[in-house]
Amino acid sequence: MILRYGVILSASLLFGVVPGMRGEESGSARSVSGGGTWEGKATDLAVSHSPETDNRLKQADSHFNAGRQFYFAGNLAGARREFDLAVDALLNAPDSVPDHTRIERRLDEICDLIYRFDIEKLGAGNATEDAVVYDKAPIDEISPMTFPVDEKLAPQLRTELNQTSSGIPLELSDPVLSYVHYFSTDYGRKILLAGFRRSGRYKPLIQRIFAEENVPQELVYLAQAESGFLPRALSNKNAVGMWQFIAGTGSTYDLAHTATYDERFDPEKATRAAARLLKDLYTRYGDWYLAMAAYNCGAGAVDRAVERTGYADYWELLKRHALPKETANYVPIIIAMTIMAKNPKDYGLENVDLDPAIDYDSIPLAAATNLNLIADAAMQPVSVIRELNPSLLRMVAPAGFEVHVPKGAAQSTQAALESVPAESRQAWRLHHVEAGDTLDTIARSYHLSAERIAAVNRAADSIEAGDVLLIPAVYHEPTQGARVRFRGTRGKSASSSAFRSRKGTAVQNGTHVAASRRLPAQVLHRKAAVHTASLER
Repeated sequence: MILRYGVILSASLLFGVVPGMRGEESGSARSVSGGGTWEGKATDLAVSHSPETDNRLKQADSHFNAGRQFYFAGNLAGARREFDLAVDALLNAPDSVPDHTRIERRLDEICDLIYRFDIEKLGAGNATEDAVVYDKAPIDEISPMTFPVDEKLAPQLRTELNQTSSGIPLELSDPVLSYVHYFSTDYGRKILLAGFRRSGRYKPLIQRIFAEENVPQELVYLAQAESGFLPRALSNKNAVGMWQFIAGTGSTYDLAHTATYDERFDPEKATRAAARLLKDLYTRYGDWYLAMAAYNCGAGAVDRAVERTGYADYWELLKRHALPKETANYVPIIIAMTIMAKNPKDYGLENVDLDPAIDYDSIPLAAATNLNLIADAAMQPVSVIRELNPSLLRMVAPAGFEVHVPKGAAQSTQAALESVPAESRQAWRLHHVEAGDTLDTIARSYHLSAERIAAVNRAADSIEAGDVLLIPAVYHEPTQGARVRFRGTRGKSASSSAFRSRKGTAVQNGTHVAASRRLPAQVLHRKAAVHTASLER
């Protein structure tokens, strides 16, 4: 599919885009508004929603979803037309609308998903590489730094603290002042805002779990400091995930780690573990500052600092240089972020446009299943499935794993997966026939013979656009462990090709497949015709 708009805007995670698109139009209980302040209900300051923008977003979503239906019905011309209309509805919005950032963000999301469909093509985009792509943990960059103290900020901060309610103490100190100053500079503000925007994806989930575990909601800023809400964050000390667990601590809090998956990367499970760890540390010290410090450097380091100085007080330990330098800055970073987030108007944060909340259904896998097959069944780009499942380290999810799919897609995805023999799900694919496809062209795209495809599909002699074919593909076992790559500064993979085929030993599945049969040339090259019902609006 050739897109009319050659420039694709910056990528964003698209967990909730289809169906329902952004959370503000979704009926999901776990969705949140894409606009508003970081503190949400804690403040009345919110982004205005103009009728003009609401109408254009509705038009764009309608055209996009219509295009998606055409796409999977094999009508690429209809899909292209509807996708273009979706983009036009947003590009033609007047610049004068007060909430134009909502339009810009939706344009980003729609263009990114169209791009994914375009490059993956549900067959051409045959993602087989097991490379693990990490993000660098922001805490490694900011915690070792020291910044000047802007004394002019002190009176403002004292006033704010007198008017701010919090589940953890908010105390003013020179280190806190220095980080408020840093996060007010151009570079520091860029780091702060990136995390604030991303928080929209996970904050509802974190708030729910913290409430269930009776942990102060303000500790959500610990994830902001640790990882900037990047579920694939990796620190220079090999702590991973949004909550930066090392392997030992993760295991203690029931986060499984195998060669196939690592639950430290799972936002929901890791948040539960982090809440329980923080609660245990608070029980140990009776002080949230010491609990946060121990979360960063370990309870043993805090215990030794207390024993060495005789003070079970974070600020005293700071004065006596009893804590590691990174930990000495760690708590002030979190306090500074908390103060600024709770007083958004004072720091120009009242109109931060949050990313839409992730929302998904989970499917327990009865057999080892390739993510390409799950993407085929869910009618999503495989990159969306991978992003919904950051704990997976391989392209094949093991039996028993609960795979996440977009909200509302569980039933249809499960039914489609069950159409594939259980013993073949780690290799086989589902192909959505497009107009103009032939058995020969489909077979070549999967490196198979047309006879082999015909052997497992009834009536494959006459295919139509919109049909779904079983593809008895083969699984290639990686010859070496998963490679590790870091994303570039713009969130893209540092590698120019995210999905390169890896050579390995072919292990053929589905040995029950019927013997191949000879197909006449007219069957091999007969093009699929378009038989698509008109779409209701």
